Amino acid sequence: MADLKLTDLHGSLTDRALNSMNFLNEVSHHYPDAISLAAGRPTEQFFALEDLHTYLDLFADHLRKQGYDEAAVRRTIFQYGRTKGIVHDLIARNLAVDEDLHVDPEAIVVTVGCQEAMLLTLRALRSDPNDVLLAISPTYVGLTGAARLLDFAVLPVAKDDDLAAVVKAARADGLRPRACYVMPDFANPSGLSLDLEARRQLLDAAAELDLLLIEDNPYGLFRADGVDRIPTLKALDTDRRVVYLGSFAKTGLPGARVGYVVADQTVEAPDGSFGLLADELSKIKSMVTVNTSPVAQAVIGGKLLANDFSLVAANRREREIYAANLRAITDGLEARFPQGEVSWTVPSGGFFVVVTVPFSVDDVLLEKSAHEYGVLWTPMSHFYDAGPPIHALRLSCSAVAPAQIDAALNRLTALITDQLP
Repeated sequence: MADLKLTDLHGSLTDRALNSMNFLNEVSHHYPDAISLAAGRPTEQFFALEDLHTYLDLFADHLRKQGYDEAAVRRTIFQYGRTKGIVHDLIARNLAVDEDLHVDPEAIVVTVGCQEAMLLTLRALRSDPNDVLLAISPTYVGLTGAARLLDFAVLPVAKDDDLAAVVKAARADGLRPRACYVMPDFANPSGLSLDLEARRQLLDAAAELDLLLIEDNPYGLFRADGVDRIPTLKALDTDRRVVYLGSFAKTGLPGARVGYVVADQTVEAPDGSFGLLADELSKIKSMVTVNTSPVAQAVIGGKLLANDFSLVAANRREREIYAANLRAITDGLEARFPQGEVSWTVPSGGFFVVVTVPFSVDDVLLEKSAHEYGVLWTPMSHFYDAGPPIHALRLSCSAVAPAQIDAALNRLTALITDQLP
């Protein structure tokens, strides 16, 4: 038997980011009796197997209306498919309806979840050892992990940092910043959003610095009632500075694993011809996953058709649950910690609340919380590169039953109280 040493494999396999994703995905299985305020997955309350058949039938009927005969309908859904996807036109209509974002369907690549969209985009942009990716910190660990796989260095940009200063300092050090990753709506993990003025300033800075922005938007439609929709960066983008990443994991069907990237930037070839960045990403995709499951795409396409292309409408019940759970968590924290030694964010939508405490929060404390107190949450240290200890944890409102929130907060309060100096 051939024995391998981990040190002889790719360096990313020992990286904290890759270990983080597995740890966070699996910790709940080790403590099935603990109440989880950790999982960022959508609620399962409305899953119905019969919906899958309905959506498949709707998509098949859609193909027939496009002139497909029965053999072509079967081939489209059962066979290997177009690398860029078979529901790109339906996604374009969804973006127009829900986000007032109008894009050429040919600029869309349908991917295996948003994670593949990230990987394809980073792979295309990273062409030199001096290339670096900027990322608003704290950063989604899946982005950091994807960059590690590609030997793409990530420079964190703190909320109060001046983007221009970070870019100019990197260039002075001989580095080449290629893009800045940002999640402007209810970000994972912070739960916070950029206001309209901050978005315009970010676009202006990207133009001045000749920098791309990678906008990730899995949570944007989960706004609480009464909260106005702020246009996405891509909807405000007049200079094709923004590569837009989308996902149906939270809004459509997580098990379908369907995401997409809008990459309408032009790319000049050595012969002087021009094409779309989406076409270059599809070349990479053809060597990674060949194509995204046509069956999974058909289910998502059917859901879009069933809801007149609006996932805002399709997720009305889910939005109400998330908003109520979010209020229950923030109101519950207010009732339990009135003195100010513990603080927390109060997002206007999305899944996440960040709690700041006067002690270090790490995986050891999480294991203690699960084992001795029966409650799970996420250490914020997973969303930062190595550095000083992080005194914060993330709570998720999306996958917990409303009746469990009080009990979970009571258990969390007991843990925090016991840890206070």
